[in-house]
Amino acid sequence: MVSISNHDLMASFATKGAELQSLVSKETNINYLWNGDAAHWAKFSPVLFPIVGALKDDTYFYDGVRYSLPRHGFARDMTFAYEKIAENEVVFKMSHTEHTLKIFPFEFHLALRYKLVEATLHCTYEVENPSAKNLWFSIGAHPAFAVPINNEGTYTDYFLHFNNDEKLTFHHISGNLITQNTSELLLGDGNLKLNYSLFYDDALVFKTLKSDAISLLHTKNKHGLKFSFKDFPYFGIWAAKDANFVCLEPWCGIADGIHHHQELTQKEGMNCLAPNEQWQRTWSVTCF
Repeated sequence: MVSISNHDLMASFATKGAELQSLVSKETNINYLWNGDAAHWAKFSPVLFPIVGALKDDTYFYDGVRYSLPRHGFARDMTFAYEKIAENEVVFKMSHTEHTLKIFPFEFHLALRYKLVEATLHCTYEVENPSAKNLWFSIGAHPAFAVPINNEGTYTDYFLHFNNDEKLTFHHISGNLITQNTSELLLGDGNLKLNYSLFYDDALVFKTLKSDAISLLHTKNKHGLKFSFKDFPYFGIWAAKDANFVCLEPWCGIADGIHHHQELTQKEGMNCLAPNEQWQRTWSVTCF
């Protein structure tokens, strides 16, 4: 386990998957992250790379060759090396291996940079293409936040506030794939009340979200968080059935559509990184 801290927060990480596993306020001792109860979902905040979501039949084609990848890719199950830059900052790194090249025929360098600034944790994804050919990839976040926070109140006492949406249009999922069927959720003053049944049919998947910040708030007390993200074109919100958490998931990538023909370079949401180029995105969470 690797930890960083500042005056306000302490964050702990596993080297497997460079996964954030706790985010604790020093003042209140509140852990804002889900506890990883295996009865519901044993993960905390996995990174999704080099794909987000599922492939149709777990299969894609590149240069006429058939490959297979598990849902959300392989990075979350890989061991990362790390460098602690300062007391409040750590960088985890991994690169292609002989194993990854057999299932994902691209060279890459992937880094996850975590930094605490006052009461905010910033997570930056950094992707570099060291090869002489284009790198095709997707990447996304999957952090699970505790609901209720600090066991205060019940799940339905909490709501999500969207900073720039009046209604939400989400795509339905069938067999882990994205369908063209959509539904709308009307927001009162930008607020979506949480309840377990929201996620009984899997995640809510958004392609047209206008907000770049979502706050998790309580109707009766002051503790909550603000989750900020920019330049992530897709977003997912999910919880395991009847579990006391909510995942806020900014994505640069998305699961296959049910009618996708499985050609990687034509897959929706793929990023193409030219030789020797670098790419990055950042999300952050502010605790209060």
